[in-house]
Amino acid sequence: MATNRGVAYVGPGKVEVKSIDFPKLRMPKSETNPFGGKDAPHGVILKVVTTNICGSDQHMVRGRTTAPKGLILGHEITGEIIEKGKDVEMLSIGDIVTVPFNIACGRCRNCREGKTGICLTVNPARPGAAYGYVDMGGWVGGQAEYVMVPYADFNLIKFPNKERAMAKIKDLTLLSDIFPTGYHGAIQAGVTSGSIVYVAGAGPVGLACAASCHLLGAAVVIVGDMIPARLKQAKSFGCETIDLRQEGSLADHIAAITGEPLVDSAIDCVGFEAHGTGGEASVERPATVLNSIMEITRAGGSLGIPGLYVTGDPGGVDAAAKIGSLSIRIGLGWAKSHSLHTGQCPVLRYNRQLMQAILYDKIQIAKACNVGIISLDDAPKGYMDFDKGAAKKFVIDPHGSTKKAA
Repeated sequence: MATNRGVAYVGPGKVEVKSIDFPKLRMPKSETNPFGGKDAPHGVILKVVTTNICGSDQHMVRGRTTAPKGLILGHEITGEIIEKGKDVEMLSIGDIVTVPFNIACGRCRNCREGKTGICLTVNPARPGAAYGYVDMGGWVGGQAEYVMVPYADFNLIKFPNKERAMAKIKDLTLLSDIFPTGYHGAIQAGVTSGSIVYVAGAGPVGLACAASCHLLGAAVVIVGDMIPARLKQAKSFGCETIDLRQEGSLADHIAAITGEPLVDSAIDCVGFEAHGTGGEASVERPATVLNSIMEITRAGGSLGIPGLYVTGDPGGVDAAAKIGSLSIRIGLGWAKSHSLHTGQCPVLRYNRQLMQAILYDKIQIAKACNVGIISLDDAPKGYMDFDKGAAKKFVIDPHGSTKKAA
């Protein structure tokens, strides 16, 4: 009988690699989902080639969400098709594919409008679903050896050449989430040729966003963070940096770089676990980033907010934060006619074009994000190192596929 293992959240600060069921072509069981427990002839079983640890996973592992113990983690997946349902027409056994972290049916109103991050049918709790994530439909995560992916013809993109894909797998694995997410944040913020841009956060999404800003033609990309190693990583591919532990306003730090205390566009790649700056760098201030980017973005500018904000945070600093209610200076944003853009990135809107940018050497996104390959058994250590602020994107290789390709 086929076996499978996956990375399970077992409690705040702890994950373990456990034996789990081998996937079947079947929808997750749910009393409130009309498709729950039914066969999925539109799905495929993947042998996971790479699966990445995401900052969003860390929110759950820190105990900052209502994630249930035992949840199999992992929404960033690249894999090889080893089984497919009878309704799958456009893909074949042996294809290597990138899996958008959004699970989308391709048939509802939102999917038909390209809003695949808020599919209306694949999650009974709310619009939008993802693999291995709290309140996202009960889908088994992909930090495992094998995983089931539904609506395969709609969701999956096949890499055109297997050998070429494996040669660039460190880059291509980022198509499942952080590269499109960072790019989406930049697009939402209106980044274009000649833009002056501020990116809050130099974690993997922030680094992917900064690299995306360069790809879009920004003149200056400024990245703010509190971890020196991450700022050094941002500087390695041409970003200006601000150490937010320093005293002084963000506007003054920006003016020291560009001569003006304003930027054209700003992107929040931090989310709800934000901290204060300067003397308050050790104090959690969940609205800090949102308020600061309104202060430094020019009138009429746009704010991209790919950073995660949640409706349930057991570790919130106060009763309001525990339900995702933050003290945001919306009056300032209104007065400056800012456009604020939030929500999950609809990965399918971007991943084909970004795949081509990788394959034709227009960007080295793995180098920008400092990808490091680890084994499935090393996943718990990867989570611990990432939580300590490692300037690295941890990519899990459950079957040693990257070594074989090398």
